Amino acid sequence: MSISLTERISSHPRRTLAALVLFLAVAGFFGGSVAGALDSDGGFVPDNAESAAAMDRLTDATGTAPGPGVVVLVDADASTSAAEVAAQLSELPGVARVDTPSGAGPDQSTALVLATLEGGADTDTVAADAVELLGDETGVEVGGPDVAFFQISEAIGEDLARAELLALPILVVLSILFFRGRAAWLPVIVGATTVLGTFLVLAGINQVYGLSVFALNLVIGLGLGLAIDYTLFLVTRYREELERQGPTPGAIRTTMRTAGRTVVFSAATVAVALATLTVFPLGFLVTMGIAGAAVAVVAGAAALLVTPALLALWGAKLARKKRADGVAGETRWYRFSHAVMRRPGGIAIVTTLVMLALALPALRVEWTPIDSTVIPEGQSARTVADRLDAAGDTSDPVVVALSDTTAAGVEDFAAEAADLTGVDAVAEPVQLDDTTWQLAVTADGPPQGDTAQSVVAELRDLPADGTVEVGGAAAEFVDQQAAIGDRLPLALGMLLVLTVLVLWLMTGSVILPLKAVVMNVLTVGTALGALIFVYQDGRFTELLGYTSNGGIEPTDFLVAAALVFALSTDYGVFLLGRIKEARDAGVPEREAVAVGLGRTGSVVTAAAILLAVAIGAFSTSSISFIQQIGVATAVGVLVDAFIVRSLLVPSLMALMGRWNWWSPPALRRLHDRIGLSEGESPVVAAPAPVALPEPARTP
Repeated sequence: MSISLTERISSHPRRTLAALVLFLAVAGFFGGSVAGALDSDGGFVPDNAESAAAMDRLTDATGTAPGPGVVVLVDADASTSAAEVAAQLSELPGVARVDTPSGAGPDQSTALVLATLEGGADTDTVAADAVELLGDETGVEVGGPDVAFFQISEAIGEDLARAELLALPILVVLSILFFRGRAAWLPVIVGATTVLGTFLVLAGINQVYGLSVFALNLVIGLGLGLAIDYTLFLVTRYREELERQGPTPGAIRTTMRTAGRTVVFSAATVAVALATLTVFPLGFLVTMGIAGAAVAVVAGAAALLVTPALLALWGAKLARKKRADGVAGETRWYRFSHAVMRRPGGIAIVTTLVMLALALPALRVEWTPIDSTVIPEGQSARTVADRLDAAGDTSDPVVVALSDTTAAGVEDFAAEAADLTGVDAVAEPVQLDDTTWQLAVTADGPPQGDTAQSVVAELRDLPADGTVEVGGAAAEFVDQQAAIGDRLPLALGMLLVLTVLVLWLMTGSVILPLKAVVMNVLTVGTALGALIFVYQDGRFTELLGYTSNGGIEPTDFLVAAALVFALSTDYGVFLLGRIKEARDAGVPEREAVAVGLGRTGSVVTAAAILLAVAIGAFSTSSISFIQQIGVATAVGVLVDAFIVRSLLVPSLMALMGRWNWWSPPALRRLHDRIGLSEGESPVVAAPAPVALPEPARTP
């Protein structure tokens, strides 16, 4: 961070805080309403996928949606009849037609009413109107895909409020415990600035690119977590400088030059890791990537701009008290690191083997699409889906759009489709306009199961006179997996290159960044192994309140992996920053590692606990894939802080010695020319009461 900017902020702290209040008011006014403006459906299939093109072609041909968006079950003893329900639905704006197919209900006493929407209708509005119209009727359940997405969106809002009510009191108590005194206000102020600032950024982006409502969970959880991390790191360093320099401008300058620089690199590593999600052509992943990168940048900027003003305003009042000065804790971590480095090989091998064993479940992941189990229990859309599934109703067939062909060509295609392996039935082709036909193909098993996916592939391979486009739920899942597979090498390559680049800029080494990537992969594997162990295997269903569908949704898996990787790098930056500072001051290799861990051990573990609470609170979400992100991230940050940073990092650094800092001569010269060091730093002493030998300068 620029020293001149730090001096300007710290010289006029009240003016800076007045500007902050104004910014929060503006951000709250313009960004506070972003939740209602975000998309609540879609985003899990590429816009240019064949399945999307098929649905678009059918919609263009008829002016209506390809299938019913509202599905209503009317029991025999309902307070209203199916005919009356159909009449009421047909009056709703946006409803194109209503059908009451005979014998289509889940049992003989239940009627089915299907409402198909107009092509350009606002699905959320129609769904909300349908629920409001029929939700209170006895014996009537309102469901269907459009109602499901609407109720998921509503549940997200309720989940956010519940998570905040659960997490905030815990975070306040832990902040008081870890920060002590008025410093506990720092994460609150920076956290509010981060969340509202990110909402403002997303509101602007949403004007250009439609974002998903699922980003809200990420913004609040990650925003609060990073705000806590950065402020904890800055205030801890400032307290050290208070002991050395007193409450002077120099203490603030040193804090921002060293810890502030680390925050910059930390925010950059988190941002680039999450930004790699944007290479996938799926709206959900793009949204999470944009939101994650934005919240990291805003959190870093908020910490760097707000903290100097508060440090200048409170000064000596932030000093550590004698009975809680942290020295004992630093000494414990210092001694612990030396204990680890006395047997580095054995500890590194055992730790790696344990993490590999914990990561093994991730290798047996089963990919499953988003289905009715995502809908919160108790919602009418979930009730409708469960009742239809229990009755063996396959209301979501593979849909084929045929165009630029003849009636004979369509009949031939339908006949060949009926002979395909796995096909249960083929409906009569329906001509939609002069050039377009619709064909419904029912596959054996679940609508999005393996058989249905195989049928999609076979239908796409069938020869035809005209254009054939295959859609439906199974086709969407096939296209999603194909899109992820096509872009995964690019995303992994970007993640590796950008992470190594940022860490190289910070350290000047090529070994440390590569080693950090390997350790991050271990952490990600451990976190995802926990995801498989719990959610795919169906454990703790009552405790967590979810329904297992026997697998993991692929985009959910990617978001969790990117988050854990980003936060693992984040904590690695904290530790490496202090080790490098000690080494640059002339402290010998192993002693620099011990000093670095001694100074950051308690900070990183405290930050991990706080972040695990902030983002792990979303394990209380009624939306299962939001739950999974929260659980995986919480497991990942705790494993990284308590195992990787405590055991694996010091043991590997002890084994490699000076080779940790190796870089090819050309890259070393380039790094020296770039000049991203903190500048001249004071010699770093080990935490009292441990005495250091006279530091020896490395050649």
